[in-house]
Amino acid sequence: MASCDSPDAFSWLQTLPHLSQWKRNSMSMCICSPNSSHPSLNFYLTCSSQSPNIFTFSVVADFKTPISLFVSKPLRIIGSNSTKFLNENGISTLLMGFVDVVLNYNIKRTTCSIQIQNLGSTSNLKDVFNLAFFTFVFLICIYEAPTSLRRTCLKTVKDQLVTCRLRQGSKLLMVQLGSNLEEQWMRSLNLAITNWIIEIKAFQHLKSPSPLFSYAFSTQGLWKVHIYCPVVAMEMESVNSSLNDERLFFSLNYHQLEGVIQFNHRIYVREKWFNIAVNIDNVRCDIIRLVNEKLLSERGMGTGEKHFPSRISLQLTPTVQSNIIMVSVQKSSENPLTEFEVEKGIEATIEPPNTFFGLKVSANETTTKSMKPWKFEEWVHGYSANLTWFLHDVDDGREVSSSKPSKVSMMNPRAWFKNRYTSAFRPFTKQGGVVFAGDSYGQSVLWKVDKTAIGKVMEFEVKGCVWLTYWPNKHHTFYSDTRKLEFKEMLYLNLP
Repeated sequence: MASCDSPDAFSWLQTLPHLSQWKRNSMSMCICSPNSSHPSLNFYLTCSSQSPNIFTFSVVADFKTPISLFVSKPLRIIGSNSTKFLNENGISTLLMGFVDVVLNYNIKRTTCSIQIQNLGSTSNLKDVFNLAFFTFVFLICIYEAPTSLRRTCLKTVKDQLVTCRLRQGSKLLMVQLGSNLEEQWMRSLNLAITNWIIEIKAFQHLKSPSPLFSYAFSTQGLWKVHIYCPVVAMEMESVNSSLNDERLFFSLNYHQLEGVIQFNHRIYVREKWFNIAVNIDNVRCDIIRLVNEKLLSERGMGTGEKHFPSRISLQLTPTVQSNIIMVSVQKSSENPLTEFEVEKGIEATIEPPNTFFGLKVSANETTTKSMKPWKFEEWVHGYSANLTWFLHDVDDGREVSSSKPSKVSMMNPRAWFKNRYTSAFRPFTKQGGVVFAGDSYGQSVLWKVDKTAIGKVMEFEVKGCVWLTYWPNKHHTFYSDTRKLEFKEMLYLNLP
């Protein structure tokens, strides 16, 4: 059995002979062992007695009487002349097996088949494999492990998942899976994390872990950043009261933030310098439910009670600035206007019984407002370009992320944030997210760079912050809060 000190599934598997050469029908690796007086958590490979090319993998809690927490379906390795278990076919079979288990915990899994190609040419294959393995074990610990074993082993597995090597492996795995499976993978993982955090807060009163996952990639003319985070894990920025409503608590917490930030970049060569122009292509933020609609209705307040994006802030900074001459930004954009009518009315009637006397009073007022729900600003600090989108309260003009609704407005069925996902004047998509495109919000940022930098790779740091706010939609409550998520990624540009 492999040591529990530093579990490395890929390296352990490399030591195993081909299935046909095993002297016993199973091999095991220790994943976690709290101490000698407590049971360990082990990973098993078991060879089929009927075929030398068929095996299963399992996770077992080694109590005095071992408890099987998970057993895979039978998997087949295509016969080869290799003397090792971990040939390319074996790697692919196991890796897809781990991915399949993770995806099966997603409540909205589609029938999309898993195809991971060219594993032999994948850089950092060991990190990709170990990332999939520890994610699989992480979910088994949360959903299947006994409480006494779960808490310790989750820390061991989490510590593995947050290492720099496995974070890089996660980015490579996402590229291999493709966008559709990536979203399903992250929803499975963040549903498990949400359950774990709620358990931690309920029984241990400890600060929850920070399970933000983000990654970026740079290609010719395009930068792209993906971010995922469960709402329950976001930092609480402000809250107006304690949340004692269990059904509202359930609805608000069983969602995750999904964001995509895309930039276009171009290089313009001049006589004594060159210009690097970066344009906003797309900024998208969505609040996605982690459980099905039926469960949200039964245990929560339905799909309409959830957070919405209220502010998004990005900062782009060249990490090496010795060759930078200057930076310039465009003026804050002319934000789209939406005109709508607001009607106010008072009507009273006094009609005493058994009398012909009656008094009626009525007053009506109709005004037209020009609504600018989102305000875009850009400014420069040093050689950093700052881009920020603010959501404003259309009634009083305040920034939503840093204010609280009045009790009167929270009970007003005509307030702008009521029925906010069905109103014709909603500042969100029908699903509750936002999409900012370069043609509507923001222009370009321009860096002038000295020609001595030609031929080098220029590195940019993108730091971002997303604020999510909850104001009641259809539910009658005075509760409101704003949460914040920060992220940082590196982007690269090859200079001609």
